[in-house]
Amino acid sequence: MPETRILLKHRDEPGIEDIETYERLGGYTALRKALGMERQEVINEVKSSGLRGRGGAGFPTWIKWDGIPKNTNQPHYVLCNADEGEPGTFKDRELMLKCAHQIVEGIIIAGYATLSKVSYIYIRGEFVESAKMVRKAIDQAYRKGYLGKKILGREDFDFDLYIHVGAGSYECGEESALMSSLMGERGQPRLKFPHAPLPVIAGAWNQPTLINNVETYSVVPHIIVNGGAWYASMGTQGSKGTKIFSLSGHIAKPGNYEIIFGMPLLDLVELAGGVTGGNLKAIIPGGSSVPLIPAEIAKDFTLDYEASQTVQYRMRTMRLPVVGSGGMMVFNDRTDIVTLMLRTAEFYAHESCGKCTPCREGTRWLYKILYRIVSGGGRPSDLDILMNICDGIDGRSYCALGDAAAWPIMGSLKHYRHEYEYWIEHKRSPLGDNFVPPVPNRLNLNFELLPAR
Repeated sequence: MPETRILLKHRDEPGIEDIETYERLGGYTALRKALGMERQEVINEVKSSGLRGRGGAGFPTWIKWDGIPKNTNQPHYVLCNADEGEPGTFKDRELMLKCAHQIVEGIIIAGYATLSKVSYIYIRGEFVESAKMVRKAIDQAYRKGYLGKKILGREDFDFDLYIHVGAGSYECGEESALMSSLMGERGQPRLKFPHAPLPVIAGAWNQPTLINNVETYSVVPHIIVNGGAWYASMGTQGSKGTKIFSLSGHIAKPGNYEIIFGMPLLDLVELAGGVTGGNLKAIIPGGSSVPLIPAEIAKDFTLDYEASQTVQYRMRTMRLPVVGSGGMMVFNDRTDIVTLMLRTAEFYAHESCGKCTPCREGTRWLYKILYRIVSGGGRPSDLDILMNICDGIDGRSYCALGDAAAWPIMGSLKHYRHEYEYWIEHKRSPLGDNFVPPVPNRLNLNFELLPAR
């Protein structure tokens, strides 16, 4: 099954970063069409498309849009989450680099539909080149009259679009932390509904706020031009349209691939040239916060929001998502799963904002125990301790970072417990004596608290 490029159709078009080229290829046609429609008509078109948010959670996009109050008694804001920090995910970066006008057009349409006058694109601090390309697209859109006052002659539609560059915090990819950072506060998450109002009621500056990510806004112009029914004709019952997956790891042709939902997982691996350096061992299909899938069961998975991996966890059964952010990491049989989890735990311990005690303390202890195992001091009881810590983190923090830290380890213990046991018994990797485990390079942790016994 080949790619189906919609968002990435013109990524290799010479001069696509210039507005004249984008217009020649049909750019801003969707905006003109949308401004000829009633605002609710635009939302209804998005609803009929079945579009779900591409940030990872897969929440129906139209519900957010329709939830913004239908009045202008208070300011409305449109925010674009471009703080793409999930390990293995780089689709938004390419969209900003090569298809910036597509994003800008989608945001303007969202602003029109939600009675908003101001929008911010929150871009990850490391994406310097991406920010430059988006800035260029915004400047060109202002000069053409697609941004600013009385857009395309509409007396009732003024809209301004700004860029806010973050400082590189993974946590600011979480929508409430993003809003806090945008407002000049610490980039830490807020309480969620039902304990606090939804962002569409009280978001940035306590005003109604729409938040979607780069890929979601990029889809909107295509839906408006071609119709919601056209978009809904692709995909599965619960996952409509296309999705961009970022393939990396032991893969012959790493990069971004846009496919229709429902493609078998292993077909996408083959589309990217197959596994290199050995046989397939495991796949993390949706960013490091999604549990890995062993090769022997990967054939049973399709790429859609309905797909989930069932994990029997103590006294409960958990259904963990497969698609996630779309960051697919492929691992061959020369991969040591325990050290892979060590590196993953190191990342989440480093990126935890520290607001929630279970996440702040639990992520560090996960890393400490995993480091003790690969340092030759592991104990059989460590595996139960890891599970207890995961149990203490999962579902007990303001945002999903705690869950993201716990789920990979839970999944690895389910499928690769024997590798942990080998490390503990033999004090070396199952891959042999030549395997050198990574050393910590980001955290200054108190390892003397964990003596070998």
